[in-house]
Amino acid sequence: AGMLRELYCGLLGLIFRLAGVLVLLQYLGDITSRICARTAGLSTHSQAARCKTPQTIEMRLLPAGAPRLGLGLAALGRPGYITLNRGADLADRSVEAMRARAEEVLDAAYAGGVRWFDCARSYGLSEDFVGKWLEKRGHTCDAVAVSSKWGYRYTAGWRVDTAGEPHEVKDHSAAHLRQQWPESDDLVGSHLRLYQVHSATFDSGILDNVETHEALAALKRDRGWALGLSVSSPAQGDVVDAALKIEVDGERLFDAVQATYNIFEQAPGPSLTAAHAQGCTIIVKEAMANGRVLSNAALLKHAAELDCSPDALALACVLAQPFEPHVLSGAVTTDQIASNLGALPVAERLRGDPELLGRIMGETRQDSEAYWAERAALAWN
Repeated sequence: AGMLRELYCGLLGLIFRLAGVLVLLQYLGDITSRICARTAGLSTHSQAARCKTPQTIEMRLLPAGAPRLGLGLAALGRPGYITLNRGADLADRSVEAMRARAEEVLDAAYAGGVRWFDCARSYGLSEDFVGKWLEKRGHTCDAVAVSSKWGYRYTAGWRVDTAGEPHEVKDHSAAHLRQQWPESDDLVGSHLRLYQVHSATFDSGILDNVETHEALAALKRDRGWALGLSVSSPAQGDVVDAALKIEVDGERLFDAVQATYNIFEQAPGPSLTAAHAQGCTIIVKEAMANGRVLSNAALLKHAAELDCSPDALALACVLAQPFEPHVLSGAVTTDQIASNLGALPVAERLRGDPELLGRIMGETRQDSEAYWAERAALAWN
């Protein structure tokens, strides 16, 4: 009887130990499943965390091997913009038609090697268009980068003609930043590498607003986003110089600047060169001056001699600059983005012939004040 009792107790103990092992294995299996789900990027937040690598924080705007040519959504994300002859390219401006067009051009850009897309809160539905496209196509944050901007509110209500009311309203306060960054994060946050102040000027107060500076620094720390600012007006070089002196806790606040630079408007060149020397990433917008360069006689002559399209040459002249800019295409058709991509080999040719590059830039340069006055007169269409 004693032996039977001892055997029974031994078997019972073994059963309990086996049950404990099974519970432990089930627990470990659940943990493993959760880890695998996160690694596979099954949630936006886990994917965003996976992409906040040290390289991202150090302002690696482009995925490895991508060209320094990106696609800006200023003209694709909303029905109205100031680009010349817009009506010929965009007959239907409904939300559905603009979304479809944006996806066509995004697909064509991606097929051509473009891996960087630039949005803004005030570019209508640009962040929504890009975010939904990324989700549909399954492009991961390792393969595609997005930059966006805060500081303007879109107020046009999806209209081209606003009866004199502004299409966008600027507000560079910390409160506005706190309102807008979660909106950007919700739409493109998993792919967002750079968040920029939209159109910083001396008058907007951003350069002296310590509260906003500290809020931006917190975003850099907590979200892992690099920080930048875009600039406009004849004073854009001076704004860049001042912005790069801003520090929070002993560290420079801004990692990138986005400026207007093209064969006409070359005034900010020295400031962009100095910023590049300080390790700042340079981005160029309006490299085709909203389409105005395409009627320039000198550009047309040199394009014919080089056997390339005028738009490719205009973009190439910017890409070949010594401050190594990342340049945005403003294409709104698949033909335009295909032609714009022709700038990449032309830029290589110009880098090898700095005398020719200098001659083209010298023959096309305009007075900065006159350039901005002409731009201010462009109509939304």
